Amino acid sequence: MAAMATDFLVDTHSHLDAGEFDADRDAVYDRACAAGVTLQVVPAVTAANFAEVAATCKRYPGCLPAWGLHPMYIHVHHDKHLAELRRQIEQWRPVAVGEIGLDLFVPDLDYATQEFFYVEQLKIAKEYDLPVLLHCRRANDQILKHLRRFKLKGGIAHAFNGSRHQAEEFIKLGFKLGFGGAFTYPRANNLRRLALDLPLEAIVLETDSPDIAPAWIGKGRNEPAELARIAASLAELRGIDVEAVARQTTQNARDLFGPVF
Repeated sequence: MAAMATDFLVDTHSHLDAGEFDADRDAVYDRACAAGVTLQVVPAVTAANFAEVAATCKRYPGCLPAWGLHPMYIHVHHDKHLAELRRQIEQWRPVAVGEIGLDLFVPDLDYATQEFFYVEQLKIAKEYDLPVLLHCRRANDQILKHLRRFKLKGGIAHAFNGSRHQAEEFIKLGFKLGFGGAFTYPRANNLRRLALDLPLEAIVLETDSPDIAPAWIGKGRNEPAELARIAASLAELRGIDVEAVARQTTQNARDLFGPVF
């Protein structure tokens, strides 16, 4: 399947600041624009990473920041970084608080510490009336438990790979579900079924560049330009026009993130 360019695709989760792009970041950005990926949400993962995300979003039009402390980096997070997160939000209001959440896949990530930073950042999102970008690998039920407590503005369950029931619970809370390269693999039966059956109004597109490469890349580096072909793959799976996928998923992102889109 050839990539199909469109004028209005939003990559709701792109780590364009990552070191994997240091050698050719300008070219990566140009390819994304040529493919119609006009907006990218670039989430931070640590307090030390705020500067790289800020520099990326200042350099590249259409790149918008999210500030957060990622659960896979709890070994570098400290309580003081929560205060730094608040300062960062006040200095440059982001489109979301993220990437935050829980990870029960990676061994030796202390759950209590993950939960502490997750809950504290939910409080910050509530305080500043911001949506959240959720890392929820093998932790959907635990993530949902805390979301029900705070009743946030909504957000995205990034790289969603849960059950239909869990998907519906996120949707009830005003969340969108992030779909990217993972569902493009023929053997990804659960993801492909969800991508087919869930309401298109509940889906946003993402790449998680440079990670979660689609089937046609395999173990190679992912990049935002691939979102055009991901959109085409979703359209083919659902039996609809790619422009309908682009239009609706972009509107979903606008509904979530607000006037900045």
